Amino acid sequence: ELLNQFEYILDSDPLINEVGFIHPSKFATLEKDSSDALDGGDGSFWIRDHKLGISSEVVLRLYKAAREQFMNAIAEYKKLGDLSLPSAEALGIVVMKCSKTLLLLNYDFGTAWNSRKLILSNKTQASMFTYELRLSALVLSYSTKSEQAWSHRRWVIKNMARNLTTLQEILREESDLVEKIAERSKMNYRAWNHRCWLVSYMDREHVIHELKQSKTWARLHVADHSCFHYRMRLIIRILEDCCRKQEEGSCDSCVEVYLIWQEELDWNEELIKRYLGREALWLYRRFLSLSWIRHFTSDVNDVFSPQKSQSSIQVNVNAFLDKELLLVNSCSEGSDD
Repeated sequence: ELLNQFEYILDSDPLINEVGFIHPSKFATLEKDSSDALDGGDGSFWIRDHKLGISSEVVLRLYKAAREQFMNAIAEYKKLGDLSLPSAEALGIVVMKCSKTLLLLNYDFGTAWNSRKLILSNKTQASMFTYELRLSALVLSYSTKSEQAWSHRRWVIKNMARNLTTLQEILREESDLVEKIAERSKMNYRAWNHRCWLVSYMDREHVIHELKQSKTWARLHVADHSCFHYRMRLIIRILEDCCRKQEEGSCDSCVEVYLIWQEELDWNEELIKRYLGREALWLYRRFLSLSWIRHFTSDVNDVFSPQKSQSSIQVNVNAFLDKELLLVNSCSEGSDD
């Protein structure tokens, strides 16, 4: 009965975007403060404005009921030889419903995640994969560092990428999701690692947009190494694209890459001078400087820079290093003060 009640609430509001666990003593306060909220009748659940609250008192009972039904259904599903049978479709629905409940209670239940992949691997409807993105986002609303949830999103996007014309729009939504989660959960490596993974699916225009768009967030979070690692990944992708075009005989993109790199070096220097001693900024500058030397400076041994740009855009390495040393010395003096 409790499981049916919970599934009914989930079905009644498909736009639920946040889940939380509430102590039973807090339900009376919630009902008083929000008279228009829906509840489960017995104080087990609370929902309002697409926010779902689950009483901590019923979590164990609900989990056991969902797990028992799930294990029975997935065992029967795996026994079926012909998945086109109506019975397979019915069992698949039960597995998907129960696994959803389980994952909202226990984000680390790998068998539940894998069962959803098993059933989805035989589906082609884009709407089902879009729903998986909503479900994993719901799990991430209460467990922002769930590796299982992030991994499931990557699996879904990889499958959607095969025959989806709106992939770039989905990638933008993914980047926005990561940024929102990173704002709530500081130093979230898993979220930023997911965003780095997305870069391989982005077109050139989107990569440049991400580099510009993420600058504001990076400026406000100068201690977040993961954010600057993401910018490294974007710049590497831009450079890879430039090298590929060079091999094809085009040097036009090299000018754009040079300007992007110069702007990034100047911006990084501005942050370093403003926020003295921030390790993330210096590590990022080390990456920018080394890449600059390899691709844009002259008088460097060819063994050291096998991919040096063949364009006329080249800077003397000694002049560049002198400028870098001046920056180090000026910041060292500022730190001593």
